[in-house]
Amino acid sequence: MNVGIVGGGQLGRMLALAGYPLGARFRFLDPAEDACAAPLGSHLAADYDDEGALAGLAEWADVVTIEFENVSVEALERITGTVPVHPAPGSLAVARDRLEEKTLFDRLGIPTPAWAAVDDRAGLERAARTIGLPAVLKRRTLGYDGKGQEVVGDEGDLGAAWDRLGNLPLLLESFVAFDREVSVLAARARDGSTAFYPVSENTHEEGILRVSVSRPGDPAAEPARELSGRILDALDYVGVLALELFEKDGELLANEIAPRVHNSGHWSIEGARASQFENHLRAVLGLPLGDPSPVGLAAMVNFIGEIPPVEQVLAIPPAHLHVYDKAPRPGRKIGHATVRADDERELRTALDPLLELVGLPARSTRSRPPASGR
Repeated sequence: MNVGIVGGGQLGRMLALAGYPLGARFRFLDPAEDACAAPLGSHLAADYDDEGALAGLAEWADVVTIEFENVSVEALERITGTVPVHPAPGSLAVARDRLEEKTLFDRLGIPTPAWAAVDDRAGLERAARTIGLPAVLKRRTLGYDGKGQEVVGDEGDLGAAWDRLGNLPLLLESFVAFDREVSVLAARARDGSTAFYPVSENTHEEGILRVSVSRPGDPAAEPARELSGRILDALDYVGVLALELFEKDGELLANEIAPRVHNSGHWSIEGARASQFENHLRAVLGLPLGDPSPVGLAAMVNFIGEIPPVEQVLAIPPAHLHVYDKAPRPGRKIGHATVRADDERELRTALDPLLELVGLPARSTRSRPPASGR
């Protein structure tokens, strides 16, 4: 089974690590000569929309998938006649454009923060009057980890926000002072069968995910899965999809989807019977899905910019270290660690020293109100 992956970052790397026990082989298309997934397969060092490289990937592979959404939909459409592409380019087109995404949510009756499309400065002013301030101005495409968005506190902020993000299609969304952020990951197979992971409770700083805690049995699980199921079926989706949500006063509001394996599900490598990476590969290859059931409780802490001393991470008995082999750089995800436990007290005992290593305050693993919304 030959799997072509567009993108050669840590998600591609972890897909390959999950795929080798299944007998899969991998080829990565990524322009970076030092793509961190490259040592786990063959590497086509070319742009994501390079016609020759894509043709070569399609001719070699039994299936092509993606590890991030900021790739050319048109480029993937060109190879669909040669090789199956999952998720399909149509799903990618929705997920990479916030307007298409919000339109889908509305069509499916999925609650969201109030929003409006913005095409010019006058449109921004109209949207601000309609939605109210504070609000968040976002680029429709090419935004991730908090990039490409600005919080607009009052009318005096509109001009500066437009200057920084303008001249591109934008979206203005109501600022949500949420109680917590959660995500639900699901795998959908070619035959339409699905597997849902427990809800992850997430903590962000400066738009970057820092901590995810799995929440088996969380009250938000069933409504989150129901909303996710609507999206999976509407898109006839194949693979793993993440749905990120705000919870406010017991109500779930959809923030965005990611058409791929997702950072908030990394805990599943050690904390589920079949990880999100294994199930994505099973889905796109047409294999039966694995069991997403949790193995106890689990949490993940991202390493941003630098890896703590390895010996200190591994001195925490339940810790599992994942180093991505990426050059350290401020704001860059270069690794993570997970901890697994049988109960809340044990999980907190393991998680708190890990948080301390990355400069985050030790805290209960139970949710707490955030300092601000998104």
